[in-house]
Amino acid sequence: MTRSQVTVLAAGTVGVLLVLLSVLYFALPADSLPAFVPGHVSAGDAEAAHHHVKHGIAALALGLAALAYAWLNSGPAAKARRQTLGDR
Repeated sequence: MTRSQVTVLAAGTVGVLLVLLSVLYFALPADSLPAFVPGHVSAGDAEAAHHHVKHGIAALALGLAALAYAWLNSGPAAKARRQTLGDR
């Protein structure tokens, strides 16, 4: 597996994970988020019922950007460009 294929695979994986994280931000209140996710608060906190919409928008935008990068760098034009430049 070449370095560019690893990069495309990593970008695709990160993109899918960020899109899934954005769904969590949109769907769950702050006290129901997993503890490792930024924005998690305890159930007794004043912001326990708050949804982190800005976090969700940011995660969705970054996830879609990573997926777009993976898609654009895995097509036939990218493969032809890598062959002429010598897979960097």
